[in-house]
Amino acid sequence: MVAAVLTMATGLPLSANWPSFRGGAASGTGTGLPPVTWDIAKGTNVAWNVAIPGLGHSSPIVWEDKVFITTAVTLGGKEAAPVTGPMEAVGTALAADTGEHEWRLYALDRTTGKILWQQVAYKGKPRSQHHRKSSHATATPATDGKYVVALMGSEGLYCYDVDGKLVWKKDLGLLDLGQVGDASIQWGPASSPVIAGTRVIVQNDQQQGSWLAAYELATGKQAWRTSREEMPSWSTPLVVRQGDRTLVVSAAPLGVHAHDVETGKEVWRLDDEAQVRVPSPIPFGEMVIVTGGFPPGGRPIFAIPIASTKRVTRDRLPWRIEKASPYTSTPLVLDGVLYTVSDNGILSTYEASTGERVYQARLGEGRSGFSASPVAAGGRVYIASEDGDVYVVTAGKTFQLVSVNPFNETIFATPALDGNLMIVRTRSHVIALGVV
Repeated sequence: MVAAVLTMATGLPLSANWPSFRGGAASGTGTGLPPVTWDIAKGTNVAWNVAIPGLGHSSPIVWEDKVFITTAVTLGGKEAAPVTGPMEAVGTALAADTGEHEWRLYALDRTTGKILWQQVAYKGKPRSQHHRKSSHATATPATDGKYVVALMGSEGLYCYDVDGKLVWKKDLGLLDLGQVGDASIQWGPASSPVIAGTRVIVQNDQQQGSWLAAYELATGKQAWRTSREEMPSWSTPLVVRQGDRTLVVSAAPLGVHAHDVETGKEVWRLDDEAQVRVPSPIPFGEMVIVTGGFPPGGRPIFAIPIASTKRVTRDRLPWRIEKASPYTSTPLVLDGVLYTVSDNGILSTYEASTGERVYQARLGEGRSGFSASPVAAGGRVYIASEDGDVYVVTAGKTFQLVSVNPFNETIFATPALDGNLMIVRTRSHVIALGVV
């Protein structure tokens, strides 16, 4: 029933796998029953725990018997220590790990966590620096069960088959994202590639020369590339159905854009002045919900009809909520309730159909940062803090904190859900919680 509802809501089938950032149809929702408590040290409700070298803030993805993860491993240099805390308190926080690295893609056995294979996609010095809340491997890979596509930042776009054989690679040049108005501050890319049928979509909004592009999944041949006047964005695009065509919706500082996946032609746009855009658009029914922008907590949440055309004006939106947007994490919709998490741990819920607030509650004491996006399964919402605590909240219109579970390592990556497993990527490990 859940799968059927989500299929109707997005127009796309919900996979039982977790094939990309936020899973099937980018819903952030699983269909199993992950545990609500666990103990990493004692191994309680821990299916497996595997150390992964290097630093990567990309999320794990799952297809059938394999889990895929990317990382960037420094070779003899100093690995950047992630900085945690609400974004207002962190500032620019530029990392200094500019020595030689290896960008790697790992495949793990879903049942045991055993490393099945690893491939070095690129070896060399990074082309850009990154923010200390980010890494040199922040973009989440994507798979359709045959191919695995990994965007290794400025080091290129790579496609492997699921057995680890390189199919193709593309040098996309320097992806130059950073502080607007100061080109010397490079925060690094984070937008993840998405697969739309036979194509891979890449969003690259940067200091100068922003673009959205589609590549043929089987060959890497560029199908189209659309240039646009935009500022840096770290948002992952969303693929949705609208009538008999597929659209890719991308959120950026100066606007929200919808393009036809086949042609790259812009179908509609909503102009904005958000300056910074990190969260990804999410689907709900016949709408797309868009968040993010600078300053944190000072930008609106927009509900935009998917069937819009040309220029969308704010007076024609179904609803909008002023000064409510999360700055970093992508929201979640479950059973008609919209869940947003601010950088300092304020959980806010709204009626997804109207924008009316349901409740607001604080997670933690306000000193921890929250970068990972919430996910949900089994009537629970799972929210990871940067300090490594995962809060489990009962889904619904009344706030009920079920448990708080420490990992004792930083968490920046959004967890993956696969059946009764929740797979969490910490600074140094990939950990599967639940029963295989």
